[in-house]
Amino acid sequence: MSSTRPTGEIYRIDWLPGTDLLHGTCHCGREHTAQDPVEMWEWMLAHPQGRRAAREHR
Repeated sequence: MSSTRPTGEIYRIDWLPGTDLLHGTCHCGREHTAQDPVEMWEWMLAHPQGRRAAREHR
């Protein structure tokens, strides 16, 4: 039997009224804006790997 425990990580996606844009905020504080909901969720779920990749490209 497996149990899932809360991680305390909060992801937030808001629709920007008057636009076709979604604004996402990751639990780490990084933000991203996209029109495509799938793109937004892929960005969210890429963490922490997405954060590491972004730092490597700087």
